[in-house]
Amino acid sequence: MRGKTILKAVRFHQRSLGRPSKLGVVAGSFNPPTIAHEELVYAAGFQVDEVLCVVPSVFPHKEFVGATLEQRVEMLELATAGNEAFVVSTLELDRGGVSYTVETLRTIAAEHPQAELFLLMGADSLCDLPTWREPEAVLELATMAVAERSGTRRADIEQRLAELGGRERVRFFDMPRVDISSSNVRRRVRDGRPIRYLVPDEVVSYIGAQGLYRAGVAA
Repeated sequence: MRGKTILKAVRFHQRSLGRPSKLGVVAGSFNPPTIAHEELVYAAGFQVDEVLCVVPSVFPHKEFVGATLEQRVEMLELATAGNEAFVVSTLELDRGGVSYTVETLRTIAAEHPQAELFLLMGADSLCDLPTWREPEAVLELATMAVAERSGTRRADIEQRLAELGGRERVRFFDMPRVDISSSNVRRRVRDGRPIRYLVPDEVVSYIGAQGLYRAGVAA
């Protein structure tokens, strides 16, 4: 599994040589990856040449339950299989410790110096940017590619970025509202309810085969 990830990364590096590239970066627990994750990546895909899906080892103030690090990587590999525009990255897992976006972006920028970085996220996540570690540095390292959703005002987002001196470092794209969370998927599995159409079919099969998120496992 790791070998396939490395080969994909090498292909991207080879394509990036000699010309600027636009590299999207999306991070999430992917526990499990859902249709909402896919929708975010696909909706932003037209703006970038490739999307790097980063699986974190430890999020600040968040505990992972129900699936190991390796299982989350394997589920994400299944969800993105067949589309070479998506690369599953284990750089945060390999580094270990708490995963901070600014450190991840610095690593990616160092590995792909010719690439222009875009951090893909929902508008609700961007509103929390001032509370992140070194938010000004995050804005220097990457352009924020933000999915606009109902209930979030663009003016509010721009104001939050203006406070950090990065108002010009945001691009908006349209995305249908998809209210599917990984925690809800885990609860449905625990309660014996179907999750088809909420996660990719390959991931549905994997969850069943591995016995993930069943009753008795905290969600």
